[in-house]
Amino acid sequence: QVQLVESGGGSVQPGGSLRLSCVASGGTFSMYSMGWFRQAPGKEREFVAAIIWSGVRPYSAYYADSLKGRFTISKDDAKNTVYLQMNTLKPEETAVYYCAGRRGGVRDYNDSAEYDFWGQGTQVIVSS
Repeated sequence: QVQLVESGGGSVQPGGSLRLSCVASGGTFSMYSMGWFRQAPGKEREFVAAIIWSGVRPYSAYYADSLKGRFTISKDDAKNTVYLQMNTLKPEETAVYYCAGRRGGVRDYNDSAEYDFWGQGTQVIVSS
């Protein structure tokens, strides 16, 4: 059984940065597609970023349109870890951030239903 554990959340001022980490255990991480989603209070869970396994490196990274240039997803197979570097954070990005995974490729990387494994989430608060 695959387990995902996120860390790195916290409080930051607008314009600040955070790096989230998600460590996987119980499977062959190198063959996983990994994604980050977030859910703000009273809102639906939304796609943030994904890095998709294809069998051919380098793997492709995808981002929500509003995040391009500010967030970066990366994957370290040797450490079984996926990261989300978040820069120039905005108050409206306050949310619980979730890590998600799936063995192999993903057809619709921005669809949460495509992912089989989920972490418990880490809270990010952007406030002055």
